[in-house]
Amino acid sequence: MYSSGQINLKLLFLIIIISCHVALCKGQASTVGLTTVTEWQYGKNGAISITYDDASRNQFLKALPIMERLKLPATFFVITGPIKGSRYQGKFVGRPVAEIIKESATVPTNDQNFLERCSAAGYLGYMGTISYHTKAGGAYDSGHKDRAFKLMDSLYAKVRNGDFKPGYEPCPEYKEAIGSTWDEFRHDAAEGYEIASHSITHATMPGLDEANIKYELEKSKEEILREMGAKYTFSCEVPYGYENDRVMQIAYKIYPALRNRMPEPWLKEIDRASHKTPGTTDKDYIQWQRGATTKTPLSLMNSWVDTAAAKNNTWLVLVIHGVDGLGYEAMPSPLLDEYFQYIKSKEAQVWVATFGDVTRYMRERESAKVNSVQGNGKITVTLTHSLDKKMYDLPLTLKTYIPGDWKHVKQVQGKHTNQLSINKDTNGNYVLYQADADGESIILANK
Repeated sequence: MYSSGQINLKLLFLIIIISCHVALCKGQASTVGLTTVTEWQYGKNGAISITYDDASRNQFLKALPIMERLKLPATFFVITGPIKGSRYQGKFVGRPVAEIIKESATVPTNDQNFLERCSAAGYLGYMGTISYHTKAGGAYDSGHKDRAFKLMDSLYAKVRNGDFKPGYEPCPEYKEAIGSTWDEFRHDAAEGYEIASHSITHATMPGLDEANIKYELEKSKEEILREMGAKYTFSCEVPYGYENDRVMQIAYKIYPALRNRMPEPWLKEIDRASHKTPGTTDKDYIQWQRGATTKTPLSLMNSWVDTAAAKNNTWLVLVIHGVDGLGYEAMPSPLLDEYFQYIKSKEAQVWVATFGDVTRYMRERESAKVNSVQGNGKITVTLTHSLDKKMYDLPLTLKTYIPGDWKHVKQVQGKHTNQLSINKDTNGNYVLYQADADGESIILANK
C-alpha cells in the first residue's frame, strides 16, 4: 500500500515527465519547415581553395595530373601574355619613351613623374630594365619612396649611358609560363579547373600609373573572355599579392573577385604574410590565405587543413607558385601529392572548390532570401538572391526540417527530382539538398 503522500509524489513525477515530453515535441514541431542556407556547400564545416600563381609549365605538367587523379579542383591565375595565340603583349601606354629618357637627364625622379617612369621602365628598348621596375614598384608600395626614386634615376642614367643591350626582356615569371596554349586551358576548364587572370606580364602594379594598370588588367580580361568565355573573367590576382589601395580601387572595377583583397562586411581576411590564425570573429566568414613554400613543413600545411575542417567559418586559400624546380619557391611534386592526398581525406569535413566558386557561394548566401510553407503533406520552399544571375549561378545548399514521421523525402524543383537522405540533430529530422536561387518553388514531400 502507498500513502497518499507517495501517490501524490508519483503523480507529480508523471506530470513532469509528460510535460517535458510535450514540450520537447512542441519544440521539434516548431522547427518543421524551418529552412536555412548552410554555411558552406553540401553542409561542410569549412572550405579550401587550391590556387596557383603565374602558370609556370610544371604546374600543368607535374601538379595538375596529381589533382586530376584525386579529383581535386583548383584555380590557376595565369599570365596571359606568354600563352601561345594571345593578342595582347606587354607595352607602355603613354608618351614616347625617348621623351621620358631625355627629360630624366635634367629632372630627377619625384612624386610627380615616378609612376610614368616606372611604368615605362621595362619598355625603354633595352634588356635587363624590368628588374628596376619590379624593385622600384615594391619600394614605392612599402613607403620607401627615396629608394624607389633612386632606382629610377639610376636606371635612366644607365640607359642614357648605353649600359644595356638593346632588346626587350620580360620578368622571370613571364618566361617560366611560356609554352602553354589556350587549347590546353580550355581542356583544363572543361575538367572543372578555373582559369583566371594574373595580368598580361606580371607587372608590379604599385609602380604603374592608372593607364598602365588598366591595360594590364583589362586586356588580360579581354584575352580570357575571347578564349575562355565570360565565366573565367570572374577572378583575378594582382601580381605579387599586393593590396595597394590605389591599385585595388582600379582592379575592383574590372574583376568581381580579387584574391588580393575582397572588402566585404561579412568577411574577415588574413593574408598569407600574416602570422595570425582564425579565431573568434563577428564576421560570418574568414578567408585565411597560406603560402606553401619550400620552407613549409608538411605537418604545418596539414594543420591548416585541420583548422578549416574543425571550424565552421574558415575558408583556407592555399597559394602555390613553382613546382619541381620551375618558378618561385618551387614545391616538389611528391610533396604536393602527399599534401593533396591529405586534403582529399578531409573531404567529408571540407568543401574543396575553386576560388571563384567559393566566392560565388558566400555572396549568394549573404544575399539570399528563403521562405517555406508547410501544408497538404508537403513543404514548399522558395529561394532567391539579389545578385546578377548570369554571374552568380551556383546552387546553394538548403537545410530543411521535416516532420518526424516522414520516411522518404522527394525534392522537386522544375524538371529536377531527387530522393533525399534524412538526417537528425537536436532540433529534429532534416534534409540537405541543392537548390537554384531562381525563385522557382522547391517541393519537399513524403514519398
